Amino acid sequence: MDSEQRRKRKRIYKPNANFFSVRSLTVCLSFFVFLLFISSDRSPIRTGSFRPVLSVPTSLSLLPTRLALTGDFFDARSLSLIVEDRVLLPDHLLLIVSNKLPSGDNIHCVYYSLFNSSSSEDVVLKPAMSVDGYRGDRSLVRCQLPPMNFSAAVDLRRTWEVEGDVLLRGNTAVVVPSWNRVVYEAILDLDSAVVFVKGLNLRPHEESDPTQFRCHFSLSNFDKDKGFVFTTEATAAAQEVVRCSFPRSVRRNPEKAQGIRVTVSRVDAGENAIEPLPSVAKVHSTKSYKRSYGGKKYELCSCTMLWNQASFLREWIVYHAWLGVERWFIYDNNSDDGIQEVIDELNLQNYNVSRHAWPWTKAQEAGFSHCALRARNECKWLGFFDVDEFFYFPPHRRQDMQGQNSLRTLVANYSNSPTYAEIRTICHSFGPSGLTAYPSQGVTVGYTCRLQAPERHKSIVRPELLDVTLLNVVHHFKLQRGYRYLNVPESKAVVNHYKYQAWDTFKAKFFRRVSTYVANWQEDQNKGSKDRAPGLGTVAIEPPDWRLRFCEVWDTGLKDFVLANFAATATGLLPWERSPF
Repeated sequence: MDSEQRRKRKRIYKPNANFFSVRSLTVCLSFFVFLLFISSDRSPIRTGSFRPVLSVPTSLSLLPTRLALTGDFFDARSLSLIVEDRVLLPDHLLLIVSNKLPSGDNIHCVYYSLFNSSSSEDVVLKPAMSVDGYRGDRSLVRCQLPPMNFSAAVDLRRTWEVEGDVLLRGNTAVVVPSWNRVVYEAILDLDSAVVFVKGLNLRPHEESDPTQFRCHFSLSNFDKDKGFVFTTEATAAAQEVVRCSFPRSVRRNPEKAQGIRVTVSRVDAGENAIEPLPSVAKVHSTKSYKRSYGGKKYELCSCTMLWNQASFLREWIVYHAWLGVERWFIYDNNSDDGIQEVIDELNLQNYNVSRHAWPWTKAQEAGFSHCALRARNECKWLGFFDVDEFFYFPPHRRQDMQGQNSLRTLVANYSNSPTYAEIRTICHSFGPSGLTAYPSQGVTVGYTCRLQAPERHKSIVRPELLDVTLLNVVHHFKLQRGYRYLNVPESKAVVNHYKYQAWDTFKAKFFRRVSTYVANWQEDQNKGSKDRAPGLGTVAIEPPDWRLRFCEVWDTGLKDFVLANFAATATGLLPWERSPF
């Protein structure tokens, strides 16, 4: 009898298929992948700077989920919301999620109190502000700032996960980096990594000493108790961009660095590295953005950064496509006005527009450096100008440059130049021109009165001939040694900058400046700068004479040109106008 009971107990407690927990399986698989990684003859950790690390990459923790995707009975609810990183921005909390989430997903942000209590007020849920795609297979979720005495280590839940379920308490000890001190982007560029950093406080518009910085690479999140796979010296540094070389083994196969995390540290006078900055950056390749274009580079492309300007985009693209722009890179700085729908509509009409989510506030110069690298494999020339800026070729008695593709023809004349790598065109700033509302026919027809003297310029560059620092001041870049810029005569071409529009339109612009080194309108500094509206002050209150300001010269040149070349013969409608019927 006793022996029979013992046999039963053995059957009851005998280990079965549940012998390995999911966590154990994940660790084993992670270790196996790590062994494969270090066994490669091209593995970067065969360098002298290697310090071995055994860790579980966040991406590998998704293995059970990814396996579920191949099943015949895949349930969308099994796809967990895995938050890779968080960054505390000035006006919201940004979460980077390892999943590709539909924009229509009903996502809730889950906030946990800093005090451990069992109160019902210990957890707060708020709907996510927005969901966006990021780097192909990841997502960005924007959450409101945490309530007072609540952690920034916010989690995410779908609506069906919240209803009727008990929310487990999150790890409030997670340190969330602030936007003023974080490594936020990294892009693979030939045999080096170009790293974008906030918090180094480098001098604006100048190069810095690269020997002061080191780049550290790891397979997982950076932690004080974990080492790095390898560390290399910086080879260039300027503003928010640090370029670091790879070890020799990785330089033979740079794609090996794809997806590796990177951070930056500063070296003091004694050659001791100061603690690396917090980082949410993974090295990614520009090749992932490359579209098919028959192996031939576009002659002329354009890059811009915008926020909530979807209603202006169509006029800007249709007009400049007529002038010869073939490819568009739109860096979207957290818009919520349906810009993707406008881009989809333009692409249906073969305008070749791509949108890139750039969630980083006041980082325009860095975004343009990023865009220059991204476009280099596709474009001979790349123009940097805003959606309220329009190139115009005034009639000339000896040469008519106003024809179709005239802008592309202009730059093509210098595509093989051994001297010129940048073309600069001066800008004329237009005012409200007596209008009190946005003109229905668009800015090129509606605004016709401007300041007499030109202000600044806009540039079109050859991206493969930019300096390795990628140093720029929005309007132009530093070029490789031996190359210089060409100033286009005002009689040949100008840029109409519709800078000061009807008040309601301008007021929206008042609250957002994307340049890193330009003060916001509300800040009481640089009042005499050309980046500000003269006499406006720091409060978004319409001056009584706003509609009559900035009007010194009536200039209807572009208006006449647009009506003559773009208006439909039967209806008179312009291609960016919506029919009233």
